[in-house]
Amino acid sequence: MSDYYEVLGVSRDASAEEIKKAYRKLARKLHPDVNPGADASDQFKQVTRAYEVLSDPQKRQNYDTTGDENGNPQGFGGGGFGGAGFGGFGDIFEQFFGGGGQAGPVSRTQRGRDALITASISLKDAVQGVVYPLEMETAVTCGTCQGSCCRPGTSPKTCPNCQGRGQVQRPVRSVLGQMMTLETCHICRGHGDVIEDPCNECNGQGRVREHVSKQLKVPAGVASGTRIHLAGQGEAGPGGGPAGDLYVEIDVRRHAVFERDGNDLHAVMNIPMTAAILGADMKLDTFDGEQDITVDPGTQSGQTIRLRELGVPRLRGTGRGDLIVTLQVETPTKLSDEQRELIEKLAELRGEVVAEGRLAERGGMFSRLFEKLGHRN
Repeated sequence: MSDYYEVLGVSRDASAEEIKKAYRKLARKLHPDVNPGADASDQFKQVTRAYEVLSDPQKRQNYDTTGDENGNPQGFGGGGFGGAGFGGFGDIFEQFFGGGGQAGPVSRTQRGRDALITASISLKDAVQGVVYPLEMETAVTCGTCQGSCCRPGTSPKTCPNCQGRGQVQRPVRSVLGQMMTLETCHICRGHGDVIEDPCNECNGQGRVREHVSKQLKVPAGVASGTRIHLAGQGEAGPGGGPAGDLYVEIDVRRHAVFERDGNDLHAVMNIPMTAAILGADMKLDTFDGEQDITVDPGTQSGQTIRLRELGVPRLRGTGRGDLIVTLQVETPTKLSDEQRELIEKLAELRGEVVAEGRLAERGGMFSRLFEKLGHRN
């Protein structure tokens, strides 16, 4: 019987991937559907048998040690093809027709899923930054079994059905006769071991759901839609697996006074008619405390005052935007007799007893308003 390594054309220290690659190459060349010759059929059987032995870690170890995949010192080839039922035929058909399964048992330990939650904060918190308390329901590693899935003091046992491989062979009939195919072991579900005494706390999952409280540091300058990435703080994985990541999406609530535009803040300040006429020093409450504002004499509605570096900090940079205050002159709607007399006297002194309106030239307040509305003509 030929040496299996020579049959596949690989060295004795070839990796599992190299063996698999060599098998695929030869199988495509020698498969009866591609090469109907008698010699090719015999070679295909040898290649398939060699791959069946060398692709199985236990059989390969036995073969390397004793010359027989079952560990019996009978020389290379062991029991030959007769009792094998062309066991590897299923493998090549799975390669040609998209079948096959995982190589070896599947670990119970898996990475947990990522999680996404929303944190609703005020505009002030977005400007100044805040430590936000997160409350969430999530999966955490079981504290009783520490993720082993077993009752403390016990451990998983090798599956008696698949002998720890996670897969079993099953005969199937095809146009070429009976072949063997691999399928996931229904006893251990592909894990290669079974948990005879699962943990009572997590029911053998290795994790439980709990209410978790966290502190999230929200940096100054965030906006609605900003996502903060917390690595390894998502759901714990099954079987004591590592946790996924947690993403927190920021939602900034609207403010009653200030409106954000990029890194600038905007506010409208109502001022008395007399302050607009005579000028005045006024106070404005901001996120940085009370600020002094000087209203120049003759101020018109729509004029703005820019307070530098009192806007929103730049999230990825230095400095801050500005606070832009739009002044709105309030016209009194109710006057006492004395106030009316004074206004009438003022109108007389200014020659405005008979009021005459005039259209504003382009560039005035209404022109700016129309431009904001998109009327450019």
